[in-house]
This record gives sequence, structure tokens and C-alpha cells, in this order.
Amino acid sequence: MEVHILARKEEEQLRFQAKLLEAVGQSIIATDLEGKVLYWNSAAEELYGWSSEEALGRRLRDLTLSEELLDQAEVVASHLRAGRTWSGETLLRRKDGSYVPVLGTATPFFDDRGHPAGMIGVSTDISERKALEAELERRASHDLLTGLYNRRVFVDRLGQALLRTRRRKNSLKVGVLFMDLDRFKTINDYLGHEAGDRLLVTVAERFKQRLRPEDVIARFGGDEFAVLLETVEDPSEVIRVAQRIVESLREPFTVDDHQVGVSTSVGIALGTAHANDDPEGMLREADVAMYRAKEQGPGRYALFDPAMQTRAQERIELEAELRRALEQGEFVLFYQPEVSLHNGSMVGFEALLRWQHPERGLLKPSAFVPLAEETDLITPIGRWVLEEACRQAKRWEVEHLPAPPATMEVNLSARQLARRGLAQTVEEALRRANLAAHSLALDITETVLIGASEHNAQALEALKKMGIRLYLDDFGTGYSSLSYLKRLPVDRVKVDRTFVKGLGGNATDTALVRMIIELCHTLGIEVLAEGVETSDQAALLKDMGCDLGQGYYFARPLRSEELAEQLPEAFLP
Repeated sequence: MEVHILARKEEEQLRFQAKLLEAVGQSIIATDLEGKVLYWNSAAEELYGWSSEEALGRRLRDLTLSEELLDQAEVVASHLRAGRTWSGETLLRRKDGSYVPVLGTATPFFDDRGHPAGMIGVSTDISERKALEAELERRASHDLLTGLYNRRVFVDRLGQALLRTRRRKNSLKVGVLFMDLDRFKTINDYLGHEAGDRLLVTVAERFKQRLRPEDVIARFGGDEFAVLLETVEDPSEVIRVAQRIVESLREPFTVDDHQVGVSTSVGIALGTAHANDDPEGMLREADVAMYRAKEQGPGRYALFDPAMQTRAQERIELEAELRRALEQGEFVLFYQPEVSLHNGSMVGFEALLRWQHPERGLLKPSAFVPLAEETDLITPIGRWVLEEACRQAKRWEVEHLPAPPATMEVNLSARQLARRGLAQTVEEALRRANLAAHSLALDITETVLIGASEHNAQALEALKKMGIRLYLDDFGTGYSSLSYLKRLPVDRVKVDRTFVKGLGGNATDTALVRMIIELCHTLGIEVLAEGVETSDQAALLKDMGCDLGQGYYFARPLRSEELAEQLPEAFLP
């Protein structure tokens, strides 16, 4: 009777232990010394895909191991033979041939004599943890938008490349290309940041297509990219890569049903570990060269030379001085009259920005506006110009200079046009000056309009509805001029001075100016000729039917107080 009671207790204890083994949620497997499966719980079935019936009696290595894992299996076996427990991470095979990472423990169990009799293996699926680790590593080493390497990895790879060059002790060089996209900030403002991101992804793909598999490409953030080329024998090799990269962007992109043209400026630096073992230094050189390329126009490349470093330092100093000039009120406005070619009356003024530099004297826009646009300082500077010009127009209006009241013309940059809320900014400037909207004209270059998106067209329409006049500047120097004349609400076209200069002496320029005047009049658009310097040019333009003129023949740009003193009644003989 007692024997039966003990047997029942042992059975109950075994069943209880079996339930515990099932309840723990971990894969538990027991094998004998030969590796044949003695026990295989339900968690093991779920993890490895083999049922208990399939697994029992088979060798564990036939179920979960592959050739690549045999060496590690031998290490585990040696621990068990010595009566020691092994634990660690490993990769085991499932029934379907896929692999699963596990955190495992292999513990020996012993017979009555204390000899190892087999193994109990406990393993936990760590797929999610591994995936998270891989994602964290990817985020730490890759740009999340484009999937390219990030700056940290690029600098590390560049440092390794320079060290390898040092060990080789030969003439091979390391090449670095540094690129950013021309006008991308403007395009990004036009289309919105989400569309801008999609454009960057497509640009990255085009760059990759022009590189070799061994070349390293990274995105540093924004629209900045870098390429690392190892074992460069001749500078011409790197230049050819730069040419391919520039060429890769020749074809326009389609983003959200918009065709977008974008180009890139490329700076090139070449180095060896002996000449320059500083990865960051090489990047700075390539960056300096890139800005030199940008100065030459969009879609260019330049090779670094030491003289560029001086220019780069000057550029940094100029940017700091620009910020100071804005804070300390060093900018001034000059005004150049716009004259009717029919009766000689003054019909308006163009506000022209100048910088009264404390050391370099009076600077024209060409000396600082390109950098202001690049650093986005043009936005606060442009806002100041708009507000100051509106205040001056109101002062002249109150003083009845000239009579009748003239229109004040203010140049609008691409950045200003692209920014949301342009109409509100203009409305606020008018309100502060108490100036009527019809007294203000905004001057937009043809190049800016060519990049105009639907948002820009809407902004121009909003300005037009306010009663503000819109002028198209530098006409004839851009592209697709005729289509933009038809599509955008332009009140006046300003014929570029390069065409006016050749009037009378150059048959082509004369014919072009005549054609522009006739075309604009057909469309109901007023025409102003820029750069009129002689009485012969003024007379010929009048005979052609040109409405207005502007240039040194009538008046140079003057400060407001000088202009008020010298306002003549007429400018034509």
C-alpha cells in the first residue's frame, strides 16, 4: 500500500515538473551523451518547428545545427564532457531552414555514479532584441532618410583610408568629394519639406549609380553629401567622378507632379597620410573647394588649392560682418528714377540696397548679396529693405515729391518669394508705413520665376489681389520667358541692360528689343528698358514704342536726400 502511495506521489511530482517545464515559456531540450533528444517541450516545438514526435530520438545537431555552427557545437560539447555549464548567444536552424538567434544555456546532468549522462538545454528567442540592436546600429551609422552612411562613419572610413595609404608608402592618394545641391533650400521651401526629402532620396540614388561598389558615399545632413575614393593614382580619376556626379543631375526630377531641375556643386580634396592625416582637415578642404565651385555657377566642380583657404576665411568673416551690419544698421537704400520715354516724367523709383561698410566703404549688392542668400540672411535684410522703402515712399508722398505720386519698386529674392506668409509680410510693411498697396511694386528676376512652383504662383496672385504691381526683371537672360509672361500676373517687363547696350550698333540686340516690346504690348504688359546711358538709346527706344527707361542717362542711384534735391521736371530734351 505504501509503495503504491509513493509511486503515485512520484507520478504527480513528475507531472508537476512537466507542467513547470511547459509553463516557463522557454525552449527546453534534453539529450543523452550522444546528442539524441530525450525531451522536447512545446516551446521548443514553436521555436524550431519540429514537433516532439519528430524530434525525440534524433540527434540534436541534425535538427538545429548547420556546418557553420559545428565549431561552436564542439565548444559546447567540451564543456559538457568536463561537467561544466555553457551559456551564450548562438544562431540555430529551424525546420524550414531559417535561422533564429537565441540566448542559450547547456547544463550537464549526471548518472548515479556522478558521470555526465546528458545535457539540458534552455534557450530563449532573442530575435526582437537583435533586430532592435541592428536598428540602433543602423541609426548610429546610417542616414535614416537615404540609407547612406552618416558623417561619423564617413570620417572613420576616411581615417582608415589615410592610414592604409601611409602603410603602402607609395604615391597613391585618397580623394574626397564634398557636394551640396544648388538652390535646394529654395526648392525645399517651394515644394515643402516632405517633397524635399523625396527629392534627396532620388538624388542619392543617382549619385550611387555613378559610383563604383567600393566607393563610400555618405549624407551629412540637409543637402550635403560626400564621397570617398581610395587608391587614387592620378587627380584626373577624381575629376572624372566629379563630372559623372554633376552629369547625373542634368535630367530633371519629377516630385509630386512637379518637374524640378537641380544641380550640385562639388569640391575635391586629394591627400595622403604623409601630407594630411586629419580626416576632418580633408573634409574642410573639400568644403572650401565646393564653395569655390559654387562661386563659378551651378553644376561646377573645383579642386582644392591652398589659396582657397584664404578666400574661405574671408567668407566666414564676411558672414559675421553681415550679421553685425544688420544689427547695427549699416545698410542703406539708394533710389534710381524710372522715367516715361513719352513725356519725360518720373513715374517711379527702384530701391537699391547698399552696405556702408565701416572699413571698406560703400559696397554694392554683388559684394555681399550672394552670401546673404546662401546663409538666409537675405530674409531679414529683404524685410528691412521692404519696410524702409515703404517708409520712404510715404515720406515722398506726403511731401508731394514727385507729383503725381510715383511707385516704389523693391527687389524680391528667391528666398523671400519661397517663404510662406509673403503676402502677410508685405501687408504688414504697408500697414506700418501707412502706404497704399498700389504705390508698391515688387521686382522679381526671370531666374526666380523660372523656379516658381504652384505655391509661388499663388503667392504672386495674392499680392496682385492686394493691388501690388509685379515687375519681371532681367528679361531675356533666363529661359522659357514667353511661357512665364503668359502664365504669371506681370505688369511690367524690364529689358536687361545687355540688350539695351547694343541698340543701334548690334542688329541682333536691336531686333530682340523691338520684338520684346511688341510682344509685351500684345499681352498688355508695360516695358521698361534698363541701362539707358545715351540720348541715342533713349531716342531709339522711344521710337520703338518702349514705355519707360532707367539708367545713368536719366539719373544715377542716389540717396533719398540727394534725390529730393535734384528732382527735375523732365529727363528728356
